[in-house]
Amino acid sequence: MKRRRPKNILIISLLTFSLIFTAFIPTGKRTAEYKLRRIVIDAGHGGKDPGTVGKISREKDVALALALQLGKYINDLLPEVEVIYTRKSDTFIELKERANIANRNKADLFISIHCNATAGTQVYGTETFVMGNKNFNANFEIVKRENAVILLEDDYEENYEGFDPSSPESYMMFNLMQKAYFANSLSLAEKIENDFKTRVNRYSRGVKQAPFYVLWTTSMPSVLVEVGFLSNANEERYLNSKDGQTYIASGLFRAIKAYKEEIESL
Repeated sequence: MKRRRPKNILIISLLTFSLIFTAFIPTGKRTAEYKLRRIVIDAGHGGKDPGTVGKISREKDVALALALQLGKYINDLLPEVEVIYTRKSDTFIELKERANIANRNKADLFISIHCNATAGTQVYGTETFVMGNKNFNANFEIVKRENAVILLEDDYEENYEGFDPSSPESYMMFNLMQKAYFANSLSLAEKIENDFKTRVNRYSRGVKQAPFYVLWTTSMPSVLVEVGFLSNANEERYLNSKDGQTYIASGLFRAIKAYKEEIESL
């Protein structure tokens, strides 16, 4: 009897392993585990913060119009996706609160809409940002401008723990390893810029990385879209036209729809 014990133990071990292993074998076709159920659309700036100002418009107004139109497309054409806005009117929302809205609602996607500006009047085009520090110096003026909204907030030094948007050293605190969503964010950003270029017929300045505060503090795939330059007269007119806003919002919608189909097919 004693000589048979090792053999019995071996058989029992093999049976146990077999049962454990078969528990992980699919018994049939599995449905996608990840679904895009909730998206937060963030219209940049608002209220006492106009954002960049062109000759005929303000960034906060253009961003809001595009955000509302994008949300309508999603509600009408993707009714299974819940749309949450950080603002639906000309109100001031603190930068930290924009990310908090997305985090509290356990959003699956965060998209922040902005308009660009530069000292020169000839620069034009779209660009979409994901969280990162690549080419930080080249993008610092945009980062500084968009993050500087915190200076309009009460007790910003305490709320942001000494973060100074105008100081390059402050950005050392940004923990890039927190961005477990980089790949998905990049996928959406590429789809946005590709649609702008191939379907909306806009000049794409490409996908870029920058440490925008709202991208750093959101706990889901996130992008910040600069839809054009208000400092360029032609582009400003386009962004304020009915057709221009329809085309831009449509491009954003198509990119989100393609992203949704991609992640849900995995």
